[in-house]
Amino acid sequence: MGHDIARETFEESDYLLFRERLEACLTVLGEVIRRPGFGAGPATIGAELELVLIDSAGHPLPRNESVRAAAADPRVALELTRFNLELNASPIPLAGRPFAALGDELSLLLDRVAEAAAAHGGRVAVIGILPTISAADLSHAMITDAARYRALGNGLRRLRRDPFRIQIAGADPLDLLSEDIAPEGANTSFQVHLRVEPASFSRVYNAVQLATAPVLAAAGNSPTFLRHRLWEETRVALFKQSVDDRLAGPRRQHARTSLGTGWLRGGAAELFAESVRLHQPVLPVLAGPYPGTATPAGQAPALDELRLHNGTVWPWNRAVYDPAEGGHLRIEMRALPAGPTVIDMLANGAYLIGLSLWLADQDERWTYALPFERADHNFYRAAQHGLSARLTWPAWGTDQTRTIIASDLIGETLPAAREGLLQAGVAAGEADWLLGVIAARASSGQTGAAWQRAALAAAMAETRSQDAFAVMLGRYLDRAASGQPVHCWPVA
Repeated sequence: MGHDIARETFEESDYLLFRERLEACLTVLGEVIRRPGFGAGPATIGAELELVLIDSAGHPLPRNESVRAAAADPRVALELTRFNLELNASPIPLAGRPFAALGDELSLLLDRVAEAAAAHGGRVAVIGILPTISAADLSHAMITDAARYRALGNGLRRLRRDPFRIQIAGADPLDLLSEDIAPEGANTSFQVHLRVEPASFSRVYNAVQLATAPVLAAAGNSPTFLRHRLWEETRVALFKQSVDDRLAGPRRQHARTSLGTGWLRGGAAELFAESVRLHQPVLPVLAGPYPGTATPAGQAPALDELRLHNGTVWPWNRAVYDPAEGGHLRIEMRALPAGPTVIDMLANGAYLIGLSLWLADQDERWTYALPFERADHNFYRAAQHGLSARLTWPAWGTDQTRTIIASDLIGETLPAAREGLLQAGVAAGEADWLLGVIAARASSGQTGAAWQRAALAAAMAETRSQDAFAVMLGRYLDRAASGQPVHCWPVA
């Protein structure tokens, strides 16, 4: 979605030409991936962090264009709604102390945006879903004034035809209809990128798919939406439904946002083909020469149409083709929430990468013993129930599986995650520091979501219920400013 798009509406002929180019891109991509040496190189990581701009009362501040201009940093980008921004950290080698370096850059960018926001009477909130957000904040008027976001909404509505319906179970069940995709803007995430060589892509991708559930169970940070108490990570349900382009009624198509359709067997090219074959284009913008046109020596083809289309399909773990520096492949891990602190997010990322790398080194028989449907079930149960979720996991050394509570599974898998990080060259001290945060969080039971629920209950006992969400948010921001990870936060 980083492409510059000037048009907002398209003709049927645009879609036909775009589909033709997508098929051509797939052909070229297959050839590129098979080139000797393509994508070879040391593993690197990167990250994107979405945030919310809020005013002095803790409500969304729709000034993202002004704040971005004041921050004057190309790593700060606009997001879907006028109160969202995204920070794009630079890729760095995984070996050494990558998470400390990533944390330093994110902290610098957060300080820069906070200073810019303060000049407009605002501040920054790093949280999965802002507790004080209202339905009025999610209207069409709140969509960022950029053609690409208006075109995206038009494209999804063209396929959907009916209003977007959001139904989420919880203590206060939610049933919401929206004529637009603006509710997606309530979600803010911490997206981690891992560069992977083509030969090992399937193994690492399958490992990430399995590892995501216990990490998400430990990372929940969005227990409310529109003042409804819902899932531990409500953002997962909200995102999936707020951009669901499928027609109402029996849904035989695959959702645009999902964990996937099965364990990967055919490498990254299989995921790109699936993206094209299962999902209609929503932004049929033609860019550059026809796919397959000769490129200068040492350069990888841009494949702009495929990359644009891939950016409008949102699997929780997404394959990324990047033509930069001769071209390479990445896995974008999109399931983790923003916040509560930089340390918490780094710990989540380290646990996910470490456990995934360890799993990728195991015998692949586990992908036959554990049906993919169980991994999919794990993911959504982790989002709904957090540390108390019951997850299915391989029984190593056998061809069987077992069911285990997420908090117990986290304790069991932390040594494996440590081994995965150390084998990738991450310094032992850094691995121990960040995985220690996860261990303390799991043993205490205090995730970001758990703290928010407890703090909200305390605020409701102290003040009028309509003010409790703002009181809770204020305390959240105060605790986050301390820099202490969430398991250390007092509730009262």
